[in-house]
Amino acid sequence: MPDATSPYTGLEALITPQDSVLLMIDHQGSQFAGLHSHEPGAVVNAAAGLTKAAKLFGVPAILTTVVADRGGRLIPQIQDVLPDQEPIERTTVNSWEDQRVVDAVRTTGRRNLLIAGLWTEICVAFPAVHALADGYKVFAVTDACGGVSPEAHERAVQRMVQAGVVPLTWMAVAGEWQRDWARKATVPGFAEILFAHGGGVGTSLAWEFQLLGLDKQA
Repeated sequence: MPDATSPYTGLEALITPQDSVLLMIDHQGSQFAGLHSHEPGAVVNAAAGLTKAAKLFGVPAILTTVVADRGGRLIPQIQDVLPDQEPIERTTVNSWEDQRVVDAVRTTGRRNLLIAGLWTEICVAFPAVHALADGYKVFAVTDACGGVSPEAHERAVQRMVQAGVVPLTWMAVAGEWQRDWARKATVPGFAEILFAHGGGVGTSLAWEFQLLGLDKQA
């Protein structure tokens, strides 16, 4: 039987824009060069959709890079969504060992920490399991992550789940943030994100708009 007192069951287990903070870690050229668990374009697409969703719903997004002068800047599909935000440039492999990252998350006052990054087995798993010990409820957005091999990614997700991290996907995150279609203020923006990054969901939505004689921008 499910534990009724578990923080991972019931309505309170679902995230909201008001209690979420997003940490985007090392989506850089050098990291993508070693990505072999997923098709790189799929990870770029998921990471971009996730970042746009955070902006739409007013969720603070913290960007980080590691040794960017050699490893490459943050990819434009993320940086261009938040053009005025300078990524925190680190040397630590585990971003949770950089006090500036910890302070940036703490300053938001949010306790639901969503993490996406490259690579899953290192740059995501390390801070995810570390932040749990600081009292955060941690979520790994696994399709906006990737590892050096399918096994590396899968073992990283298993390790995080065993520690208490919750895995989900970027559209699940956006869906939890939207939660109710009566929240009309964000519906047009959410639809635009789906058109651009939702794959089959986006194309089906565009087709539905066409059949209804609606402008998909409406």
